[in-house]
Amino acid sequence: MRGRPRKYGADVPYALHDDAELYYETFGFDADPALLLVNGLGSQCINFRVEWVERFVAAGFFVIRFDNRDVGLSTGFDDAGTAAAAYTLEDMADDAVAVLDAADVGRAHVLGLSMGGMIVQLLAIHHADRLRSVTSMMSTTGDPDVGLPSPDAFEHLVSPSPADREGYLRHQLTSIRTWGSPAAYDEAWIRMTNEEAYDRAFHPSGQARQILAVRAAESRTEALGAVRVPMLVLHGDQDRLVDPSGGRRTADAVPGARFELIEGLGHDYPPSYWGTIVGLVAEHAHAADHP
Repeated sequence: MRGRPRKYGADVPYALHDDAELYYETFGFDADPALLLVNGLGSQCINFRVEWVERFVAAGFFVIRFDNRDVGLSTGFDDAGTAAAAYTLEDMADDAVAVLDAADVGRAHVLGLSMGGMIVQLLAIHHADRLRSVTSMMSTTGDPDVGLPSPDAFEHLVSPSPADREGYLRHQLTSIRTWGSPAAYDEAWIRMTNEEAYDRAFHPSGQARQILAVRAAESRTEALGAVRVPMLVLHGDQDRLVDPSGGRRTADAVPGARFELIEGLGHDYPPSYWGTIVGLVAEHAHAADHP
């Protein structure tokens, strides 16, 4: 027995950080090393699908997934509008620490996707004492010369999503056609997962404010040079939303970081890549725990 089992749906816990309540869920056994999963722009925690999370649990992790501020079931900041940044990526990194506190986790492995990669980089910079290892995936450093989207990907990113359910689903299908993994495009899967997301919490103004936080962020490259937390950087060679140069710059900035370019992967995480990602993260975390 590896501690107390905690199962999806058993509780509805919230972590508190200043004026944000952060919805989170835990999976697996709390005696196992913790793995905190950090979402990307506008992404709810359910994008880390239960079936995917269970693979991490099978690999020996106590897994925590949560809704970032302004998405899902966490606090929205609609009163702030979208004219200027209502919060920073540093605030969102502090949110992640609050989730660890609420889950009674002292130190954790962390995996961040896209904007989540930016957040876990800031965790490594400002909260290294809470980390066992970092995996930054499909992300960048904030430097203006790397990690740029293709012109059509940028145009689609900043185009507003229709508010009606069917219009939203069509918009999401176009998103994955634009920057997803070309050989793994599955319309039925994409519709199903996005139907769940829309029905759970449709909150486009929150995504707009998260974009403002990303745009307001300064380059992290210099600060990453002082990071000594074991760092794995993953990127897909078909990513058209965040060019792989952003991942390479991240790995180059962190002493001893390992960079892995995943063939065929775009700016998404279809089930056909779950095994590869879990294997790389588990290998990295094990090496960090047993140097």
